[in-house]
Amino acid sequence: MVDIGKEIRTELRQQGRTVTWLAQQLDMRRATLYDVFRKNSIDTYLLKRIGLLLGKDFFILLSTDMQNDDCASSCK
Repeated sequence: MVDIGKEIRTELRQQGRTVTWLAQQLDMRRATLYDVFRKNSIDTYLLKRIGLLLGKDFFILLSTDMQNDDCASSCK
């Protein structure tokens, strides 16, 4: 299962951007954004906004994970 909060934080670090920057872009408190990082699932609208800001389609990660899970249960 994809830990989407961890994936977002990893991408943010890889881009050299700060939590403060992303929180400001989202008009969100830093503490709230840290809560997002701790979750393994988040609201799709928020995920879309974060993805647009970071230039990354996080939905592909979830889709790939879903396809792998489907195959794991039906490919046996």
